[in-house]
Amino acid sequence: MVLNCGCGRGCGCGCNVAIAALAAAAMRIAAVAVFDANFSVVRRVITNHTAIAARCGCGDYRISNIAAAIAVADRNLKPINTTTLVSNQNIKTMMFGESLVLCFLSLLLFSPFATSEECNPQDKKALLQIKKHFNTSKTLQNIWNPKTDCCIWDWIDCDPSTNRVTGLVMTFDFNVPSTDIVGHIPSSVAQLPYLDHLEFNGLPKLTGTINPVISHLKHLKHLVISSTGISGTIPSFLSQFQNLEVLDLSRNSFTGTIPSWLSQLPKITTLRLNDNKLTGQIPNSFSSRLSFSSFKKPGPDIYLSNNRLSGHIPASLGQLDPESIDLSGNKLEGDASFLFGSKKRTQAIDLSRNLLSFDLSKVGVPKSLTFLHLDHNYIYGKVPQALTKVDDLGRFNVSYNLLCGEIPQGGRADLQRFGVLAFYHNKCLCGSPLPKCK
Repeated sequence: MVLNCGCGRGCGCGCNVAIAALAAAAMRIAAVAVFDANFSVVRRVITNHTAIAARCGCGDYRISNIAAAIAVADRNLKPINTTTLVSNQNIKTMMFGESLVLCFLSLLLFSPFATSEECNPQDKKALLQIKKHFNTSKTLQNIWNPKTDCCIWDWIDCDPSTNRVTGLVMTFDFNVPSTDIVGHIPSSVAQLPYLDHLEFNGLPKLTGTINPVISHLKHLKHLVISSTGISGTIPSFLSQFQNLEVLDLSRNSFTGTIPSWLSQLPKITTLRLNDNKLTGQIPNSFSSRLSFSSFKKPGPDIYLSNNRLSGHIPASLGQLDPESIDLSGNKLEGDASFLFGSKKRTQAIDLSRNLLSFDLSKVGVPKSLTFLHLDHNYIYGKVPQALTKVDDLGRFNVSYNLLCGEIPQGGRADLQRFGVLAFYHNKCLCGSPLPKCK
């Protein structure tokens, strides 16, 4: 079958012709002045050329993208009601215009420019080596097709101006992890010199230690190794990443202490080390008046929960003003009141399930607070009246402590809505939602 493009050239039966025809149809549907008759013509073009694409064995992703766009336009654009009859000459003129668009798109799609590879050859070679490294992964074998442009592959991001690979984001849902990616972090990762986002997430069979070749990636801004089987200590070469903004090493099997050099990362905004097997104390260097290596204010959001940390929280940590701090599920003891402050911007504080002991009555409450969990400690005093003035408090729990006095009533926070479970098992708390005070 030969299609006449209307410009004196037979375009033939091929994927690019079918795609061009579908694109032309999409352009026609998107036109504002669409008559009923034209809708039927366009639908016929769509039907014919979708069939051609199927007959030719076209599996090009462009067909599905164009077809999806057509479906949306066809649903949302209504034909203009008109009593004006469309003349044969007008229909011929419009169909000729459609033919010209079809011919132009066909020539464009056949051209080397339209079908050329955008992905940098060296980057593609490195990615295919990563695929070979994980040769047991059916997932990778299916989605990284060496015959296609690697910039359109799943898990890959490219810079639109240079076409260099800037993101390798191998991530799975925490609740549905991937079990077919098995082995260590491949050394081929170092052959992607422009990476600024490297992520291995939800890969429980990714094991070993953090491969030191990662230190060659000087442009890294986001390093996420989370929910994997990676173990060992947190390596010192990570201190070389002067552009790093996010360091997420959560939900792994890291051991040892928290390195003090983490505070030397000048641009860090998020530090996640939660859900590991880290021991020892929180480093004093995280915020010290005497240290030039402390976090720069306001400081990063800090997540150290569910480790085996012990000792006192450094008082100097109170000099920082992070939006979130989570130290829950450890064996920390002593004072933590300095983490609060009425003028701070803090939104979330979780100190639950520790051995902390301080007077809650004396803390300053940030008005920005949305999350406060202090349960399962030895905290004493009263529930601060200032909590009733917090606008958007969404989560709150002070149960299993040594608190006394009447629970503050009313206000914007409406503490009573959190129910009995947020207050019970205290020394002598009373008032709604607990029993009345005597």
